[in-house]
Formats: sequence, structure tokens, C-alpha cells
Amino acid sequence: MLGSIRGMSEPRPRAVCLVSGGMDSAVALAEARDRKFDTVALSFDYGQRHRRELSAAAQVAAALGAIEHKVVVLDLRTIGGSALTSDLAVPKDRSTEAIGHGVPTTYVPARNTVFLSLALALAEVVGAQHIYLGVNALDYSGYPDCRPEFLAAFEALARVATVAGAERHEALQIHAPLLKMTKADIVRRGRELGVDFALTHTCYDPVVVGAGTLACGRCDACILRLKGFAEAGFTDPVPYAE
Repeated sequence: MLGSIRGMSEPRPRAVCLVSGGMDSAVALAEARDRKFDTVALSFDYGQRHRRELSAAAQVAAALGAIEHKVVVLDLRTIGGSALTSDLAVPKDRSTEAIGHGVPTTYVPARNTVFLSLALALAEVVGAQHIYLGVNALDYSGYPDCRPEFLAAFEALARVATVAGAERHEALQIHAPLLKMTKADIVRRGRELGVDFALTHTCYDPVVVGAGTLACGRCDACILRLKGFAEAGFTDPVPYAE
């Protein structure tokens, strides 16, 4: 009897991981897996331009061993204010210097606040004290909800906003393992962790070809992704229109 008790393994801790279908969130999910978490992937059908990223998110979650993949439906097009949730044009053909300055029209107002709030709710339900997301240094320069100050403030909110935090004093942790990485760093780290980048979808404005889609190669996301692969010394495995 004692031997059988010693042979029993402790349950693995759980982490909720925001998975958009892009390369950054895929590497963040892989980081959580590498740290021996049972991962619950969380994606959002929020009225974005193309559903291709949702199919990519499902493939990434399955390939990286998420124990569950949940998709929350909410219509941010009713708010608009972004090129991803309205008829505003997606910026194209910008230099990397231009991309690094100012807030682009692809910023979705308060999106990370909304998404993290729902991730917090899910974490409380599934008994997770960790949330992973794939924000990084390049997003930091343009998106206000990718700053370390924002992440620290959300952690403080979680301590008083949930039963787990307020009554059981379980401190939820927000993990942004890519925050200080360049795209080239992310590519290298993803390859180390076994991420299949061919499954990911980053493009803001993909080109529909028959029943499939091609990355445009011209939006900010494509330009930064291609630059990252080139600087890391690898070829991006996804197909491009240009």
C-alpha cells in the first residue's frame, strides 16, 4: 500500500494560455508546457476580420498538448475603433521604423484588458493560478496594453477581484515570457521548444485563394514576422501572396 502511495504522482498545476493562432502566443503556450503546466488554451471569436486565426489557434492548441481549448464569442465590432474590428484600412508597406512609432490602427481598444478578464474568470473555474500570454517588446512600442506596468496592474486587480484571491489569498500570476524578446528571439525560442510555425497565422489581412488563405506579406504583422525569421536565419514556413 505504501509503495503504491509513493508511486502516485502529484497533479500538475494548470495555466490558462491566451492563444490567438499567431506565432507569439504559440511560443508562450510552448513555454507554459515546458514549465510542466497542464494548459487550458483560450481563444476569442471577437469579430476579427478573418476566422483563419481561429482555425490556426485550434491547430496550435492541439499540437502543443493543451488539455482543453475554449473559444469565447464576443462581438467587438459593436465597439469598433480598430482596423481589425471595423472597416478601417489595415496599414500596409510600412517600414520597420514607422511600425515602431505610435499606436497603429490595428490596436483594438482595451483588448488585452477584456481578454485577460475572461482568462481570469476561466482560471478561477479551472483552478489555475497562472495566465500566459504572448505580448512582446515590439508590441510594447505601440500597444499600451502590452506594457509591464499594465500586466503588474492586472495582477494586483486579480488579487481583489476573485474569490481565489480575496478569500483564499491565492496570488494569480501573469506570465509574459516573450515581453523582452525580438521577433528573431521568438523564432529561435519557438524552434527550441518544438513549435511548428507552419500552423500559425499572423497576417492582419490575408488574401483568400480558393478555399484557403495566404498571408499578405505587406501588413505590419507580416513585415515584422518575416524580418524575425530572416534575422534568426530561418525561412518562414507559411505561404505568402507577396
